[in-house]
Amino acid sequence: MANLLYLVHRLPYPPNKGDKLRSWHLLKHLAARHRVFLGTFVDDAEDWQHVDHLRGLCADVHAAALSPSRAKLASLRGLVSGEALSLPYYRDAGLTRWVQQTAAANRLDAVVVFSSTMAQYVQTLPGLPMLVDFVDVDSAKWTDYAKTHAWPMSWLYRREGRELLAFEQAVAARARCSFFVTENETALFRRLSPALRAELQALGNGVDADFFSPEPGRASPFPAGQWPLVFTGAMDYWPNADAVIWFAEQVLPALRQRHPQLQFHIVGRNPTPAVQALAADPARGVSVSGTVPDVRPYLQHAAAVVAPLRLARGIQNKILEAMAMARPVVAAASCVQAISAEPGTELLAAESAEDYVRELGGLLDDAGRAARIGTAGRSRVLAGYSWDAHLAGLDRHLDDLATKVAA
Repeated sequence: MANLLYLVHRLPYPPNKGDKLRSWHLLKHLAARHRVFLGTFVDDAEDWQHVDHLRGLCADVHAAALSPSRAKLASLRGLVSGEALSLPYYRDAGLTRWVQQTAAANRLDAVVVFSSTMAQYVQTLPGLPMLVDFVDVDSAKWTDYAKTHAWPMSWLYRREGRELLAFEQAVAARARCSFFVTENETALFRRLSPALRAELQALGNGVDADFFSPEPGRASPFPAGQWPLVFTGAMDYWPNADAVIWFAEQVLPALRQRHPQLQFHIVGRNPTPAVQALAADPARGVSVSGTVPDVRPYLQHAAAVVAPLRLARGIQNKILEAMAMARPVVAAASCVQAISAEPGTELLAAESAEDYVRELGGLLDDAGRAARIGTAGRSRVLAGYSWDAHLAGLDRHLDDLATKVAA
């Protein structure tokens, strides 16, 4: 058993967002084998009630308050210091002191960093072995955002991509091993960092297929006679908002011409005003739920689940969860490529609006095929997407440390 410092940019509980789902399962995996000291941020007031739950799992927890509006202002310091704005956004004097005090009071054997920006807290601990879960190449996201925005935001996003990549490269060079959510993300980072000589490894996402499982007695949240298409996700996350707005404007009208009983259900917390506006006209066929107590009824009773993400990277938990619920999923081709599933039989891919209309129309016209794809998708999840199987990729490095501690 090793003493581990675990640094996460957002409280890893409850697992109600994609990043929190991964960081939570990583924490559980670590805490089952080691003594964990957790340093993290709380950026949602509702999450404070869950800090004590994590204290029961960890040797110690330091949760720093983070106000997104104030953090955005603080991040502008990066324009003066020449660093990526993401670094001062997640910089906190209290967390810095806690890290130093924890290192002084306990013999730490390693630090596990979730999200590259949290590696800045390890700069004063140069001899501590570090494992970094980058998840995605965040710098590439900012560069992609620049392509879809006008000046001056395009300049700001391009700068952020450039400066954050330089920081990511420095972090990877310092780490014992760096992890990314897919082989494609790992290859992308290598391509962006040709001079880097460091160990990189893919560490995929999983899904709790016992929790996300269809149950015959689960009631439907939809009116009788309606054909629901469902999208799930945090709706204050820009790629999710972009996806549903594009789908509602470019895909849904053509589908509803053929199937007027269709209703597009956007299920997820904190919908932006632009997302809420989609439901203003009932004739449009869009419903926006906001936060729901349980997403499973919406998935189980969907005619199909869509993930038309144009700006997302890596494995999407929302896709794995829908597959685990045995629902047919039509997703962006880039998201399908990140998942080890058979396109056309376990998961359907689309690029253009016409692709989505064709694939979804085919499912709606053939309920038997839709059911077969849903069943095959769940089988794929059961066979290859357990969390422990994926997170075991960390254990090779941590077991070496535990052996040294025991010696």
